[in-house]
Amino acid sequence: MRTTGKLDYIEMPATGGTLDSVKSFYSTAFSWSFTDYGPAYSAFSEGLDGGFHTDPVEGLLQPLPVLYSEDLEATLADVEGAGGVIVKPIFAFPGGRRFHFKDPAGNELAVWGE
Repeated sequence: MRTTGKLDYIEMPATGGTLDSVKSFYSTAFSWSFTDYGPAYSAFSEGLDGGFHTDPVEGLLQPLPVLYSEDLEATLADVEGAGGVIVKPIFAFPGGRRFHFKDPAGNELAVWGE
């Protein structure tokens, strides 16, 4: 069950190689399976759901932890109230909406909701 504030997904870049080489590595080493969403994104569900991307549209070249929220606007207000810095306001993406923020240590995370 999804709960507000819990780690729900992780996105990782595959920019050091091709998407096929990354998928092949994880398939061979750990028997992961993938679902492709276009030529630049492939998702996995291996305990923690996530995906690899080759198109840094988000401008991220490091892993992006994604938290879940039952009320995106309220969570955004809570993040700002706690001192987080919103770096991408709420936007729609296939599957829902999300925003990105930086914590006090400078780590970028995202929060998504349906």
